Amino acid sequence: MMEISRDELNEVLKEVRQIEMRTGKVVSDVLAGEYHSVFKGRGMEFEDVREYFPGDDVRNIDWNVTARMNHPYVKNFKEERELTVMILVDVSASSGFGTTGFSKANIIAKICATLAFSAIHNNDKVELILFSDKIERFIPAKKGSRHVLRIIRELLVSAKGLEKTRSTAATDINAALHHLNRKRKKRGVCFIVSDFISNDFQTNLRLAARRHDITAICVSDPREIQIPPCGLIELEDSETGEIILVDTASMDFQVRFVSSVEKEHEDRKAFFKSLGIDLLEINTGISFETSLVQFFKSRGKRR
Repeated sequence: MMEISRDELNEVLKEVRQIEMRTGKVVSDVLAGEYHSVFKGRGMEFEDVREYFPGDDVRNIDWNVTARMNHPYVKNFKEERELTVMILVDVSASSGFGTTGFSKANIIAKICATLAFSAIHNNDKVELILFSDKIERFIPAKKGSRHVLRIIRELLVSAKGLEKTRSTAATDINAALHHLNRKRKKRGVCFIVSDFISNDFQTNLRLAARRHDITAICVSDPREIQIPPCGLIELEDSETGEIILVDTASMDFQVRFVSSVEKEHEDRKAFFKSLGIDLLEINTGISFETSLVQFFKSRGKRR
């Protein structure tokens, strides 16, 4: 992971505080209830017994207590609410790209901050895995605001590093999924936040989806979806270094580019749907808060 200067660290800490205030309002005003209703606990656990009242489910009658008290008693259950939320974040070279004033990595940090604050608001644990073509950083699951602020700091430091250097780290989602499948055996909630410029991770993702409630969050920049017709330009692949010269004013180029983007989008949707994984697509040119809220509301209705 790239180190940053003291001045940049102070800037990061200032941004952490700004994110805490900004996302805290979104969480408390909008997302907290949606998050709780969408992501359920592991099940129901016994709490106590009470006297039977007409209308109670007779299947919950505790026959041992009923026999002793000579009066019907029923078992009370409560939702075993606590979850572990795993956030897998792509910090490869392509995440450093940005044309809206913010890189994808910066927006990803803010998305993850909102998810993390939503989790601790519901007393869940949060775990972070930063990956490129290997595991860059792992922060084990814990609760509490201080823990979330540490996670946000790590994300912003990573984003700053990507923005100031010419990293060539590729995206290998398999690295993160292999770590997840090996380390996390109990069921949890998992968010994979990436631009998904990666290949051959289907097998490990399928294994993870059998155990965890997974949501894929695909983050893109507007220029990855539409390139204005401005003539000859050089396009560089940030992960391979390959450079190609294209004529963006050419109608043929525009048609082929749009067609390629649309096919990639449809293939991605079909792939995640086939695994029963929800896909949220966020473009850095649009408010990510709006996209998150709409996604949670839509998922809540379906569940």
